[in-house]
Amino acid sequence: MNIKLNEQGLVPAIAQDADTGQVLMLGYMNPGSLKRTVEGVQVWFYSRSREDLWHKGEISGNYLNLKEAWLDCDGDTLLLKVKPDGPACHTGETSCFYTPLDGVPEEYEATETGPGILSELFAVIQDR
Repeated sequence: MNIKLNEQGLVPAIAQDADTGQVLMLGYMNPGSLKRTVEGVQVWFYSRSREDLWHKGEISGNYLNLKEAWLDCDGDTLLLKVKPDGPACHTGETSCFYTPLDGVPEEYEATETGPGILSELFAVIQDR
């Protein structure tokens, strides 16, 4: 098992309700939080804003109790199957994924840089 960390030394971890299959949240883990999670029964993440370990549920009491941990085929994402003690989201929602995405916001609209751009570039080079 080889876990690939990103440039910040973290790996994304998806928390999924072990009973319902609902995706609850996405957090990040560093080697320390992963070790605490796997060796214990509750999930620990790494808080990027506080730059410290974060025991999920420590303040709210809504702990995520680890049932299984899986590594994806690329080794760069974890799936944590958990039994939540309450809502996973800090808003009180069961899941952090409660806002539907209705289309792509204008600021994220992709520009035309598909394969056609290569043909245009090739034509410009040939003209010169």
